[in-house]
Amino acid sequence: MGAKKLSRWLSRFSKVKALVVGDLMADHYVYGQTERVSREAPVLIVRHQEEVVKLGGGANAAANARALGASVTALGALGSDPMGAELTRLFRAQGITVAAESARGVPTETKTRVLAGAFSTTRQQMLRIDRGAPLPLPEPLRKKLAKRIEREAAKADVVIVSDYGAGVLGEETRGALLRQARLGKRVCADSRFALASWAGATVCKPNEPELAAITGLPVGTEGEVMRAGIAALDRLHCEVLLVTRGRNGMVVFHRGQATFLPVHGVEDAVDVTGAGDTVHATFAIALAAGASPVEAAHLANIAGGLVVQKLGTATVTREELADELALYGA
Repeated sequence: MGAKKLSRWLSRFSKVKALVVGDLMADHYVYGQTERVSREAPVLIVRHQEEVVKLGGGANAAANARALGASVTALGALGSDPMGAELTRLFRAQGITVAAESARGVPTETKTRVLAGAFSTTRQQMLRIDRGAPLPLPEPLRKKLAKRIEREAAKADVVIVSDYGAGVLGEETRGALLRQARLGKRVCADSRFALASWAGATVCKPNEPELAAITGLPVGTEGEVMRAGIAALDRLHCEVLLVTRGRNGMVVFHRGQATFLPVHGVEDAVDVTGAGDTVHATFAIALAAGASPVEAAHLANIAGGLVVQKLGTATVTREELADELALYGA
């Protein structure tokens, strides 16, 4: 697909109003230098150097939508804790409207990654510690979120759902979002563990293992992916199915057609953390800007190829997309 044809949609991204609903997470990076093996246990001792907090999970999807130029509101739950305050600060610094609810005793979902290496070597991830609520969100909080979805969705051109299974997208909030889809609102759903529960969304975005789990079918070849994709369309009752395939690119199903896209750029990724959020946000914003599902998939494929070459949780800007289209003539 020609670069000129795809590039025309980029200028329309700034007109898109996006509502991102999901699990707003803190990606907390702790960087250090390995010194020696401890005498207390067979573990490396890491000399602490610095810490960085980034918008993760649904918050990363919001950051990517904003980096593309869209007006973005992030809706979810944040704890009344330091990480919740830091995410709020990061949202505001990036021009994202915060529509988060909180409740006593509900902590901010946080993923702490410890990365370290010897002097003058590349830091490697050594450990990840996850913190968050082990139980579903309190019912009053879920009902408040559902009511807020109804209000905020009315202002949006597209709703981006980012379900990491951390509790925000329960029965009440999911029901509110699917009602919006039935009313004609464009709802794009990405769910790590429960995509089958999003039947009726406008767009569903599984990866290959999720596609196999939904359908019970193999996905080892293009032919198998084709059969599984058709089965998933029927089960999910969605208008568009976007399947990400890692180093094999992606495939978009729409109106009985399947379009396979090879991976953009180099196959070897530097870091895939949050890449699905980038792809999801780019596809949704392009679709809301007027691009066809196939055009939106091409843009999302390029964005995915760019973001996996960056370390850690990252975004792709509209300018980076434009430069890549000009460079490759995609």
